Amino acid sequence: MSQPVIEARDIRRDYHVKRGFFAKTRTVHAVKGVNFSVEKGKTLAIVGESGCGKSTLARILTLIDPQTSGELLIEGKPVDIATAKPSRELRRKVQIVFQNPYGSLNPRQKIGSVLTEPLLLNTDKPASERRDLAMEMLVKVGLQPEHYNRYPHMFSGGQRQRIAIARALMVGPSLLVLDEPVSALDLSVQAQILNLLADLQDELGLTYVFISHDLSVVRFIADDVMVMYYGEAVEQRSKEAIFADPQHDYTRTLFSATPRADVESIRKRMEAKAA
Repeated sequence: MSQPVIEARDIRRDYHVKRGFFAKTRTVHAVKGVNFSVEKGKTLAIVGESGCGKSTLARILTLIDPQTSGELLIEGKPVDIATAKPSRELRRKVQIVFQNPYGSLNPRQKIGSVLTEPLLLNTDKPASERRDLAMEMLVKVGLQPEHYNRYPHMFSGGQRQRIAIARALMVGPSLLVLDEPVSALDLSVQAQILNLLADLQDELGLTYVFISHDLSVVRFIADDVMVMYYGEAVEQRSKEAIFADPQHDYTRTLFSATPRADVESIRKRMEAKAA
């Protein structure tokens, strides 16, 4: 077995909340002792409803927030941003794609600047090379080189999410955390983005942590699935096992309440809607 690209050992995240001047401070346990590992080229889907702690966990994995306790390892090396600022090299290894393609891009920045900025901040590449790499990445995500000089408002939601994916890939990360990357998109566009992510993973050998509230969306892309409920991982198995025979009551409830979102099901729903 190869070394995991990312590994979490008993990761916990607490928040201390004070409700009023005289009230006692209350501790909220947002993430409660989560364990997992993801090997190179594989996808772990973290599934659960809003408030289950999956986005809090995503912020820890992408070095935005520190864990309260537990150990986070990236390519075998322990990481704790509460005790040591992550290096530029480490930040390049982990990138994130957010849910909202409309809010994640600066409307005043041309797409070329959006894509070259990570290279400007994290590498010493000259301007001409940054431009060439950005244009190559546009093509890789299904856009055109001429889009380089356009602004975000000139693109559809699906195109903007392609741009967000391109931006995340510009520094050559080994891990991509995808936080609800298709939930704000139309069903037909969801299928296109899922296919793009699968193709990029095969081509570039990427490792994904895919955050979703929709259990069926991950059917297409995941290798393993971890189901979170109130900050805990209540079930964690291979995609085939969890879809064939979910063990936890919450997983069964979530599964039965979620419409199928695989490519074929999306096509049938669109045909029924048009009839």
